Amino acid sequence: MNEFLIKTLGTNAFQVIPLAGDASARRYLRIVRKNESFVLMAWEPFTDDGQYPFLNVQNHFAKHGVQVPQVIAKDPKQGLVLLEDLGDLTLERKFWESQNQELALPYYQQAIDELIKIHHITSKDINANCVAFKISFDVDKLLWEMNYGHEHLIEKLCHIKLSPQTHKELQTVFVDICTTLHKEPKLICHRDYHSRNIMLKLGKTYIIDFQDARMGPIQYDLVSLVHDSYVDMNEILRQKILDYYLINAQKIIPQGSRDHFNSMLQLQLLQRCFKACGSFASFYNTREDRRYLKYLKPTITKVASALEQYPSYAVFLKVLRDNGLLEHDYMNPTEI
Repeated sequence: MNEFLIKTLGTNAFQVIPLAGDASARRYLRIVRKNESFVLMAWEPFTDDGQYPFLNVQNHFAKHGVQVPQVIAKDPKQGLVLLEDLGDLTLERKFWESQNQELALPYYQQAIDELIKIHHITSKDINANCVAFKISFDVDKLLWEMNYGHEHLIEKLCHIKLSPQTHKELQTVFVDICTTLHKEPKLICHRDYHSRNIMLKLGKTYIIDFQDARMGPIQYDLVSLVHDSYVDMNEILRQKILDYYLINAQKIIPQGSRDHFNSMLQLQLLQRCFKACGSFASFYNTREDRRYLKYLKPTITKVASALEQYPSYAVFLKVLRDNGLLEHDYMNPTEI
């Protein structure tokens, strides 16, 4: 790593500062050279054939005006990519800085501006060699995510073994949700568009962690943003953000009815937020990472609240209620 940095920066007079990791297995380091700084992403070695997802999507997004970090240099054999330093100010931090949530609206509007580029501009370039066009949120992928929630939250963290009949009925609900979402028109989705992956630097909004981009319904990213587990967004701000998206996206591609949009948003909430619960639980199950346990109760409560609108999904809500998933103190997992 030092050899790569010395060769790239032309000096050995630099400082390496580890950055706090998030849920990813990637490591990030801030590299400081005099009055300049960069971010080094260290992960697995890769083949630089134009198909490496991070670099491929970064190039496609940048080509169409999406604000993403600039790539300075790379060493594929060591899995190193040197990036523009976007600083430490995330949309999450900006949200919590304000006592009045309305003050965060302009920053969310900037995030929506970038999301509209991703959904409606990058998706038009269908002849581009972008890996996001080759994978999608089909039934299998959406169902895998919901079963991830079942495995890690219900089975492994809460130690609940459902009866064969209940398990079968729950799978029927999962398949119905995922099949309905799969039938929606698909555009390029970021896949993890929450407040920790949106950076603010010098008045501009930048997007990170985009390497898993794929085709899917627009509601997937919108749920990630307005039902983000990392912020406690009120309904007034949520609706203003959604209105801003619909009004501005309409200028590019006419949208369907608002009723249908809202219906799919609620259904996507069930799928996306339950998957998020699985992720939070898995971080503890696989590496005893407790940082995300505090997000479990509010997120599963949100899923349960949404399920009340779907009588045909009663078994899903019953599993959550009857097994105490809405009452658990997830901060003390050994007591569950």
